[in-house]
Amino acid sequence: MIGIKDLKKSYGRHEALKGISFSIKEGEFYGLLGPNGAGKTTAISIMSSILKPDSGEVLINGNNIYSNPGETKKIIGVVPQEIALYNELSANENLMFWGGMYSVPERELKDRKNELLDLFGLTDRKNDKVANYSGGMKRRINIAAALLHRPRVLFMDEPTVGIDPQSRNLIFEVTEKLHHDGMTIIYTTHYMEEAERLCNRIGIIDKGQIIAEGTLEELKKNSPAKETIVVTFNNLDDQVAQRLFSSRKNSKRSGNTIYFYTSDLKKDLPPVITQCQEAGAEINQIEFQKVNLETIFLSLTGKQLRD
Repeated sequence: MIGIKDLKKSYGRHEALKGISFSIKEGEFYGLLGPNGAGKTTAISIMSSILKPDSGEVLINGNNIYSNPGETKKIIGVVPQEIALYNELSANENLMFWGGMYSVPERELKDRKNELLDLFGLTDRKNDKVANYSGGMKRRINIAAALLHRPRVLFMDEPTVGIDPQSRNLIFEVTEKLHHDGMTIIYTTHYMEEAERLCNRIGIIDKGQIIAEGTLEELKKNSPAKETIVVTFNNLDDQVAQRLFSSRKNSKRSGNTIYFYTSDLKKDLPPVITQCQEAGAEINQIEFQKVNLETIFLSLTGKQLRD
């Protein structure tokens, strides 16, 4: 459905994209996961024909989006990170305007508009000015506007930034329904829990490069990240820490906390506790960390996802 080949884009001396390539199948929910400034918005802006790359190619349904933009735009919907609505118009008026821009016939547009207002829980507020909406309500209308012409492909750039939990959960439910109904969705986020919940396949992007790609299970299997026993001590001194490191090499210290990496939490927990006691370390707290997208990203880049 979508083919991305060697996309490059620079802003002055800053390389936003350094030659990324990947493909997305029809009906797939594909997530671009990475920290702010990683290149997610640049990538999705190029893929949705909003921005031109310096080099590279984007094919959607067999069409090059720059040599044949008219055909491509008929089948894609774009939910930008910045709200693209007119504040002095109502939700009703905004949807009628954007539907007209998509050339949706008026009778069909009215029915579709009402359907989307109901889907996003905004029928009772449809005649209120968007200026009086909460951030979450604006996000919902922003997504509704991209769905008026029933696109086959939907690009969503950080659609849940800065919104309330109710709106966030509703957006999740709607996007899951759209995916279930066969829509191809490309979704950028820096929230690992969103990617884990929604996406069939995930591309992890950092500093303009795709550094890992696959299903969540594939990423876990291929990642150097391991399950972790996190032990926090009361006033851990250097000599005691050294004794712990000498007894268990696969570990890392951060202040009064030591991270013991393991391939079997249940098997390794008892000896870790015994070794801590024998070294004279006073345990304050023990936690467990399973391998997830956060730990995978940390293992690949050496930094937290939100750094």
